Amino acid sequence: MAKKKLNKLVSPIVKWVGGKRQLLKDIEKHLPQEVYNSKTTYYEPFIGGGAVLFHLQPNKAVINDTNSELVNLYKVIRDCPEDLIDDLKKHKNEEEYFYEIRGLDRDKEVYKNLSNIERASRIVFLNKTCYNGLFRVNSAGEFNTPFGRYKNPNIVNDITIRAIHNYFSNNDINILNTDYSEVLNEITPSSFVYLDPPYDPVSNSANFTGYTKGGFDKDEQIRLKKHCDHLDEKGVHFLLSNSSTDFINGLYKNYKIFHINANRAVNSKAEKRGAVKEVLVRNYEFKED
Repeated sequence: MAKKKLNKLVSPIVKWVGGKRQLLKDIEKHLPQEVYNSKTTYYEPFIGGGAVLFHLQPNKAVINDTNSELVNLYKVIRDCPEDLIDDLKKHKNEEEYFYEIRGLDRDKEVYKNLSNIERASRIVFLNKTCYNGLFRVNSAGEFNTPFGRYKNPNIVNDITIRAIHNYFSNNDINILNTDYSEVLNEITPSSFVYLDPPYDPVSNSANFTGYTKGGFDKDEQIRLKKHCDHLDEKGVHFLLSNSSTDFINGLYKNYKIFHINANRAVNSKAEKRGAVKEVLVRNYEFKED
């Protein structure tokens, strides 16, 4: 089946921990042909930065994330991109101003009065100017990554915003903000699911659960595995990414597991950045397997 012509300008608007841009070729090797069928509904319950979605640009998709700020950003890009671009132009790459904007979520009364456009603009600004592009919140759900001291960050990035807007507007893309289980329960066999959950930590000190104020521990990994089993029972094909830990390899031992290398540049400590082992897990076979 021939692949449709894609718009290369459609790409992630934010830097995201665990983003898949560098692994797209590895992921694509494991995608079934049904992904490229215009009648297939593509599901991504942990959308994050959206690298895989924007690479594939399916005609029909359901995307979801529990991070309400991220979901709000995608909805604003879909509904009012020019307003977002205009608001982004007001921001300054200055340390004092950065902490002023970062601190808006400390005052709940002030924060709730921000418009959806202002909230989306804030998140893009903080992502582009914070240290190493690390989206992290504390237990109260407050953004807490420090200033990054970049000389010329691309805060506005109007080309990418307009490209994503056009993609969302010209296709059937449903954007949700709920628990992933709500999304998975509605899936039918005429769908394909790519799962990119928060990873199982490779060590006790490597855990990162700061995308939302909830977290994703081993019990959550087990809960997700049970949902994968339900997908498999329904005949729904899925591909899942995770870290290559003994726990994950054992958890998904009944499925096909492939090991890949990834260079992870987002870490608060420079010495802990570099190549790490990850896995791709799938419940379908190719002739060459």
